[in-house]
Amino acid sequence: MGFFGMSTHDLHPGSITDIEGLTVGHAAVRGRATGCSVVLCPEGAVCGAAVRGGAPGTRETDLLRPENTVQVVHAVLLTGGSAFGLDAAGGVMRWLDERGHGLPVGAAVHTAAIPAPGPEVLRLPSRLPIRVPIVPAAVLFDLWIGDARIRPDAGTGYAACEAASSGMPAQGSAGAGLGATVGKLFGIARAMRGGIGTASVQLGGFTVGALVAVNAIGDVLDASGRVIAGARSEDGRELVRSTQALLAGHGPDHRHPVTYCFDDLGVEQNARLYGNECNVLAEILLDRYDRFVTHQMRTHLTSNLNAPELETLYGDRLRSRLHEMCNVLSFPATAPDRRR
Repeated sequence: MGFFGMSTHDLHPGSITDIEGLTVGHAAVRGRATGCSVVLCPEGAVCGAAVRGGAPGTRETDLLRPENTVQVVHAVLLTGGSAFGLDAAGGVMRWLDERGHGLPVGAAVHTAAIPAPGPEVLRLPSRLPIRVPIVPAAVLFDLWIGDARIRPDAGTGYAACEAASSGMPAQGSAGAGLGATVGKLFGIARAMRGGIGTASVQLGGFTVGALVAVNAIGDVLDASGRVIAGARSEDGRELVRSTQALLAGHGPDHRHPVTYCFDDLGVEQNARLYGNECNVLAEILLDRYDRFVTHQMRTHLTSNLNAPELETLYGDRLRSRLHEMCNVLSFPATAPDRRR
């Protein structure tokens, strides 16, 4: 995959297809480095989703929320092409529909002509079963590579299904990973190829598998924390270690703040997005906690709320992380106003 100091021998063994009933197929688009990858489970499988990030591109992931009625999916699609690439899911649905796979949703009534004794024709209604294939999909942004007008479509999704098998899937620059890049913090010209990878492990009597398309703005680290792919130096010969460069003030515009301060925590209002409440600051603070654990980035907070009130507002998960990442300085209600 072109990672510094790595070869294909360093890849983790196994693949997601080690799980019985799953097959994987890749398809490419002619004329540009982009494509899609599909995981097929035509008989249906239980699926869940955690959609993160500030600009996700997904399809049918709302169906996977536990309060909704659909219990199974028949395929999962990963695709390049940004939001345009979601068209590829239509091809996956068509492939499944042609083979009679999908969620049963009743039957359509048609009139059937049945010959009767004599010259009459007896016409009776017949009921044909209707099935809707459930195909959640997620995209990655690869439009910076080549002609952005070329992207996966329904034909690409169909081709990925045709190519699916239970064997070891191709890794690296294949399928959804064809246009993936990593280390884009200093511009696409200093990035490296990302790609798609798979692995599996045996845990007791269970097999846990993964298929991941990596298209990160940051670096890729191995288990020891060593950067194996990411932003390169201007001459392209070395890795610059993006985190250390940011901490040293060498970001792309030299103004990226590392330490953040949030004042009056708890007074913000939840955003209402299409009827759903979203506590944006809670998501930001959880992200800041991840930065604290991995890079020791500091976050300062002020609030007039005590710990139980913060827990009521944000939940015990965030309260626990705030306690870990912050040194608490509390003032009694009788303390003088420090802002005067």
